[in-house]
Amino acid sequence: MRCIPKRVLFAALLPLWLGGCMSGGLLGTVGPDYTPEAPPVAGRWHAATPAAAADQPVLPHQGDAADLRRWWDRFDDPVLARLLDAAQKESASVSDARARIEQSRSDLVGAGVASFPDLTLNISSACAGMSFGCPAQYRKRQLVSVQSNWELDLFGGHARQREATQAQFDSHMAAWHDARVAVAVEVANAYLGYRYCRIQLKLAGADVESLANSARLADIAGRAGLQSPAEVALTRASAAEGANTLSKRAADCDRTVKGLVALTGLDEAALRQELDADPARAARLPSPPAFRLDALPATVVQQRPDVNAAERDVAQANAQIGVNEAERYPKLSISGSLTANPIVFGGARGAAASHWAIGPSLSVPLVDGGRRIADVEAAKAQYAAAVVRYHATVRTAVKEVEEALVRLASADEQLPRAKDALQAYRTSFDAANTRHQAGLGSRLDAESARRALLSAEASLAELEQERVGAWIALYRAAGGSWPEPAGTPDAAALRTRGPTVAAAPSRISNSEASHD
Repeated sequence: MRCIPKRVLFAALLPLWLGGCMSGGLLGTVGPDYTPEAPPVAGRWHAATPAAAADQPVLPHQGDAADLRRWWDRFDDPVLARLLDAAQKESASVSDARARIEQSRSDLVGAGVASFPDLTLNISSACAGMSFGCPAQYRKRQLVSVQSNWELDLFGGHARQREATQAQFDSHMAAWHDARVAVAVEVANAYLGYRYCRIQLKLAGADVESLANSARLADIAGRAGLQSPAEVALTRASAAEGANTLSKRAADCDRTVKGLVALTGLDEAALRQELDADPARAARLPSPPAFRLDALPATVVQQRPDVNAAERDVAQANAQIGVNEAERYPKLSISGSLTANPIVFGGARGAAASHWAIGPSLSVPLVDGGRRIADVEAAKAQYAAAVVRYHATVRTAVKEVEEALVRLASADEQLPRAKDALQAYRTSFDAANTRHQAGLGSRLDAESARRALLSAEASLAELEQERVGAWIALYRAAGGSWPEPAGTPDAAALRTRGPTVAAAPSRISNSEASHD
């Protein structure tokens, strides 16, 4: 049988190769095609949504790190901004997520070139000597060979693998975004807790001072016979309980600082100095920038990176069915080699031996005991589980948004009444203090009114802290509010685009990862 000329064979197979690389299988693509489904959510929010300025909308999440920082920057709190930057650099979860992206990027490159021929160059050199009672004869052998193997994608197994690895890469990217938002929210809540603790500590100190004054006055009144021993003892007990509350507040503040140190990796002494450098800022809670949430639930949950990651996991599981299904079908490979083998005897070059070979090979699975069918069924089960996880993630997302909305609405409803109560207690204290200074009222009554005022201030601070925490929770639940950078495809395009092997995704630089 006469061999086919190499040029003729190459020209005949080139269209097949290009067709297999650019689309699905040459003879069709096995496995189900993936169609993203709409999130299974209600058509409206059940909780009341907040109103905000028209220039502060919640925009779709696409992972723009600069826009992630914009929301935090609008707090106008440089200490918070520094803590967020430090935590992003030191977070183990962010670092692990970034490493998973790089690993999936490597897998994506491998899947992208699976339909291309591989080419291997081997070069070797050896020197040997022979002697039979006479001067030794030396032989030098050099071997240069080029080998190639190319598996044609007959039934789309490689195309499905590209789909699976692309979906995995997208899922890891979304998980990285989710890790960055989660770390930012954790740091913001810890910083909010510290600021609130400092306010409570100040109020507790004033309360202890008032209780000590009352205990001293009650003791004087008791010795004069103006108060019973039981009333004097009760006043002393209240002063002791107030001192214990003050100590507890101080310990809570210390624990919060140590939590911030663990999150950010900053030096504790320097962090304490930075936290208390501005007394005016330390005396008030951070003010969160409001934003609108007028989009439908389906739109909002699709902004969340964890929902995007779960949806991409479904796409990966769907593509894996096709990968396993393709293993049940024949495989066609074309192998080739070219070898040059010059030999030198005793310094004189001999004849150079060379040969080449090229030809196809067909592998057809016949009997495997049902292993390949079992792999397909297992892939289908993994797909069904991924769908369930996706639905559960969507439900959790809706629940978190609804809960944050309820928290925010409750705080907004209670705050006006708390402010009215504070104003009334302040008026009462002013009146009691004026009567005492005029000699018309007792100091004990004035101290009692003062403690009532301090209690009202503490209640108002608690509500304000709850409101800020609710805004942070809503920011987290709405997906991080990361607008789409100009000139890039939107989320729907990213989910529905076909897999590509032309270029690998770009690496994530440390500078980009740290500016979240």
